[in-house]
Amino acid sequence: MPPRHPESQRETAVRLLGEHGIMRLSELKAADVHYQTLARMAEEGTVLRVGRGLYQLPEVEYSLAHSLAEVAKAVPRGVICLISALQFHELTLQMPPHVWVAIGRKDRMPHVSYPPVRAIRFGDKAMSVGVGRHLIDKVETRIFDPAKTIVDCFRYRKEVGIDVALEGLRNGVRKRKAHPDRIAAYARDLHIWSILKPYLDATVADEG
Repeated sequence: MPPRHPESQRETAVRLLGEHGIMRLSELKAADVHYQTLARMAEEGTVLRVGRGLYQLPEVEYSLAHSLAEVAKAVPRGVICLISALQFHELTLQMPPHVWVAIGRKDRMPHVSYPPVRAIRFGDKAMSVGVGRHLIDKVETRIFDPAKTIVDCFRYRKEVGIDVALEGLRNGVRKRKAHPDRIAAYARDLHIWSILKPYLDATVADEG
């Protein structure tokens, strides 16, 4: 059996991007794929540079969810939140013009050229509860669960609009994706129960 030739940088890049979907430049460099190689491959169309320091294979199908995976790679400490999380959980008909992502109080504000990103600072407790992990296009993407997302929309109702928060609440309860008790628990923990309670009571009463 003839000896196997070592993998070229190009072959390594294609293999890794096929396995992981989207990768950061630092991850590819750690696998000994040099920036100059990636730049030539991007110029040829062998790989796509989809954002600042983000690469994927050109045949990857684009979807709305795919933009969440791109942001997850670009902002690894962030969590998809608010309208983008509502949309992911099918609790709103809104089509946000940017991806909403929560970051910590001391985290650097992300600079992402594409897709457009709107970053919101959350406190330590708000960042740590209700975080779900979803595999989107081979990328682990952190997204707040439906009940936590609804509560966050009420917390940031001035930014997203009270109508959007109410739409998420009604759809969450009606579709049984967010149990009222869980919504109430998050609301108490995050000190917004007095504001959210009348809306939750009315929604539960309407649903019978």
